[in-house]
Amino acid sequence: MAIVLRFVDAKGVIRERFLDIVHVQDTVAATLKDSLWNRLSSLNFDTGKIRGQGYDGASNMSGEWNGLQALVRQDSPYAYYVHCFAHRLQLALVSVSREVDPVHEFFTNLSFVINVVCASSKRHDELQKAKADEIKELLELGEIKSGKGKNQVRTLKRAGDTRWGSHYNSICSLVDMFDVTRTVLKGIMEDTTRNTRVQRGDANIAYTYLKSFEFVFVLHMMKEMMQKTDALCQGLQKKSQDILNAMNLVKAAKVSLNDLRNEGWDSLIEKVISFCQRYDIEQPDMSAPYKSSRYRPRKKDLHFSFEHFYRVDLFMETLDKQIHDLDYRFNEQSIELLSLGSTLCSKVINVDHIVLLVEKYYPTDFTKQEINHLRGQLDSLQVERKIDVKLSKIGTLSDLCQTLVESGKNDMYDLVERVCRLLLTLPVSTATTERGFSAMKIFKTRLRSKMSDDNLANSMMIYIEKEIANMFDADSIIEEFKDLKGRRAEL
Repeated sequence: MAIVLRFVDAKGVIRERFLDIVHVQDTVAATLKDSLWNRLSSLNFDTGKIRGQGYDGASNMSGEWNGLQALVRQDSPYAYYVHCFAHRLQLALVSVSREVDPVHEFFTNLSFVINVVCASSKRHDELQKAKADEIKELLELGEIKSGKGKNQVRTLKRAGDTRWGSHYNSICSLVDMFDVTRTVLKGIMEDTTRNTRVQRGDANIAYTYLKSFEFVFVLHMMKEMMQKTDALCQGLQKKSQDILNAMNLVKAAKVSLNDLRNEGWDSLIEKVISFCQRYDIEQPDMSAPYKSSRYRPRKKDLHFSFEHFYRVDLFMETLDKQIHDLDYRFNEQSIELLSLGSTLCSKVINVDHIVLLVEKYYPTDFTKQEINHLRGQLDSLQVERKIDVKLSKIGTLSDLCQTLVESGKNDMYDLVERVCRLLLTLPVSTATTERGFSAMKIFKTRLRSKMSDDNLANSMMIYIEKEIANMFDADSIIEEFKDLKGRRAEL
């Protein structure tokens, strides 16, 4: 179990620090809570001052009655739980890929194509060689330009339901390597001496997918759609992200998807047609009656055209489900704490909302007298934001907190700063924790599988928190080591 602390430092900057990795016997909520509490207590942390907690949406973590977040709130009632935003976004993308039949079929076929092409190191080498030859030819024709970092030879990437952003990367890799992928598949189909009948059959099936107009259409549709959410995915994984700004990013992604739904059809179909013409893929007559290739012809198939199927039943339905799922998983109205706090960075501060936020969610952090003073500070801040250039340019809660500290006005608006710090402490995603587990793979390898938990945790601490580790020089470490006990040899 990896433990990461999130806090706001003296400069008003959000920090997320790796604390420790703890071995647990099982993943029952009670066991996790005991291990967490024991570790925090051993480091003399006051658990009553915890003001936020963030995990994924697993039932043992998010359970309302017996989950870890519920057990933590029994001892720290104001440690409000936030379901990791990055997990929510990934769940929304996976949900769409499963609920719309053609999209679900597309991702299944995409995975099959990548598995066939990248089944061995030999095929991987053939793929990269074909891509290198294609780049060389395009450079000679002048269709692409050379430069530092340009025209890198990449490979196909697999999508995973639990890997953030992997679906988008997988789609982009196939679009970029579409022609060379077909070349490798052709080579497998034609090589009867080194490939078995089963291997040639799999290659033939994969090649058939790449010749399908529907596959190409969904490939480009999902690329356009996930391009809108990829910026959100990357933004949610930043350590310095605050929860109010994260909600604004979600809103922007929803608006962008809605614009794509209402105005993006013409540009999408143009890209698909141009792509099909470039690679000689047969296109259906969009005005002809639709006939499904997935099941036997039915009477109702003739009631609408191919254009209706691709535009309404596929393009709009997929985007509608995506927007609906984002609305469901990122419903700000269901999180009253966020809706009340969002006014702090708006052009007009709603003083009553901020006071209600403090009274309802942080009653132990403010006395009644301080709440009355908070009203006056909010009114003064509202007036000063119209005069002060720096304060008028503030767009996020993090910017407000840092500006108050940098300008020295945090003494004047100390209660406003306290509200900012409480809201900024709420976690946005578990990205830092996930990075901790990624770092563990570097140290605990097959050849170093017997290292103790303490050794592993210490190694990970130095690796993850390089910023702090670089502050110590070798001489200070030697002196500290000497002071532990007397040594016979001179260090």
